Amino acid sequence: MAASSFERRLLAAPDRPGVYLMKDARGNVLYVGKASVLSNRLRSYFGSPASLPAKTRRMLGQLDDFECIVTDTEAEALILENTLIKRHRPRYNARLKDDKTYPYLKVALNEDFPRVYITRRVAKDGARYFGPFATTGTVRKTMDLVKRLFPYRSCTKNITANDPRPCLEYFINRCVAPCTGYATREDYDKVIQQVILFMEGDTEAVTRDLQENMQKASDNLEFERAAVLRDRMRSVERVAEEQRIKVDANPVSDMDVIALAQKDQETWVEVFFVRRNKLIGRDHFFMEGAQDDDPGLIIGQFIKQFYQSASEIPRRILVQHPLEEEELIREWLQGLRGGPVRMVLPKRGQHKKLVNLVAENASQGLDQYRVRWLDNTDIIKGAMAELREELGLPTDLRRMECYDISHIQGSNTVGSMVVFEEGRPKPSQYRRFRVKTVEGVDDFESMREVLRRRFNRMAEVRARQVQQSDDDSSPADDTWGIFPDLVLIDGGKGQLSAALEVLLEMGLDNVTLASLAKENEWLFVPHTPEPIILPRNSQALYLVQRIRDEAHRFAVTYHRNLRSKSSLRSPIDSVNGIGPKRKRMLMRKFGSLNGIKQASIDEIAAVPGMTRSLALLVKQSI
Repeated sequence: MAASSFERRLLAAPDRPGVYLMKDARGNVLYVGKASVLSNRLRSYFGSPASLPAKTRRMLGQLDDFECIVTDTEAEALILENTLIKRHRPRYNARLKDDKTYPYLKVALNEDFPRVYITRRVAKDGARYFGPFATTGTVRKTMDLVKRLFPYRSCTKNITANDPRPCLEYFINRCVAPCTGYATREDYDKVIQQVILFMEGDTEAVTRDLQENMQKASDNLEFERAAVLRDRMRSVERVAEEQRIKVDANPVSDMDVIALAQKDQETWVEVFFVRRNKLIGRDHFFMEGAQDDDPGLIIGQFIKQFYQSASEIPRRILVQHPLEEEELIREWLQGLRGGPVRMVLPKRGQHKKLVNLVAENASQGLDQYRVRWLDNTDIIKGAMAELREELGLPTDLRRMECYDISHIQGSNTVGSMVVFEEGRPKPSQYRRFRVKTVEGVDDFESMREVLRRRFNRMAEVRARQVQQSDDDSSPADDTWGIFPDLVLIDGGKGQLSAALEVLLEMGLDNVTLASLAKENEWLFVPHTPEPIILPRNSQALYLVQRIRDEAHRFAVTYHRNLRSKSSLRSPIDSVNGIGPKRKRMLMRKFGSLNGIKQASIDEIAAVPGMTRSLALLVKQSI
């Protein structure tokens, strides 16, 4: 788009900090950016194309409009930029490849006998949150480790201390049984405090506490309890030794270390979490829309998006590349943390070695990811053959379809169907469904509706093909009529039963059906009570996970688009005669809905394209 097309608007652009949104002809947001001076930043896009990065030139080739939002400070612009990137997910912004939210480990301190469990919502409820983690698999591994070390309760029952006997977990030393009164509130609180100290990386305090309790038990001749505490202490010491890494003796021993690896379209960001000179955790994240971006820009975008919802921000963050807007990001992090934060780009010494180690892990992780799946025909064929054998099928799995349901508390419920042929995605044959007959939260009934609609379409197409064949005309070329070799459902036994019910009522008992349960990544098939447990390093498991994740991504994307459209509607959208163009003119003139509300009828009528009668309707609507 030539600069002359926007010449007047560029001249009128505000000399203030704020956020700008680049849009295509359909109104889709292509890019969200922020600037300390909006007018200067916008004009930079319309200079010589040769001076612009290739990615920016591609974006400008689709640009049809832009929009400015003024803020009081550049820090406010940074926060707004993060919010808009998460809402619109612009294709030309580097952004975290996420689901709806990342999982956290929650210690529910607001309960009488606190539980430890996984959540995706962080609230100001007095609980302690640890995370976010990249996947539920990562947080479950952490939770399994904590559960092996500390005997907190995993049940959800109301604790009265009056139960006649404890459950099995007490006898295998996995719970102190407060339900029976074997442990007092104070005893249980000590266990929970040990969990928190361990998650914070303070294993010395945990072992010290266990040592004191072991000695007290021994002095009281409670030798069996002392032996249990001794074994627990040794387990904690063993984990602590595995976590220990060599970091200098600087008092600031709490830090996150961030590095990345980029190849073609993939960007892998690796994070090491160091607390009290121990590596208490590590995780990796994929970034979308990051191709052709400078590594420092990508790390800056990752930091803004990751720490916006992080439960903890350390005093020091080590990075692999110099950041753009480092000072602004540092001030923003300090505001979130309520204390000082240092951004460090180490040049030498132990910290440099640590950053190099994280970068090497990022590179190795991305290489392994790519080697396994990018155009590796042998691996894909092996995965399909392994899956066929596990399912006991007589024929090859040429076409696999996977279905998923997405909603938030029953609103805007949608379904997705993704297709993989010969082990590779076939996006042209993906289908999406807006659920029409189900009210509220009912994933089973929503799945039934989606499958009925899909296989009814298959029956219609096949009937039409038979009719055309009888008429000696060319058969209909409609992908709805292709019979799948495997139908995969995202979910456990409940979703599988709902799907089986639909297939049986439609007479499709020859369709191979399976479901993949997220909790343990087990495959369930009809008429078999025990799951198919694929090895964790199985290529067949990786294949079905990839298909399931693609169905989930497709469903979430569709749901997010519907939700964005409904959330972005304003009262004036319902005014008959006010379309996108007039609404845009009103927003340009008055800046916001509140500005329109404050304007008089005459001022609104003076806007190009408006009339007095329309202005009166607008005022009545708001």
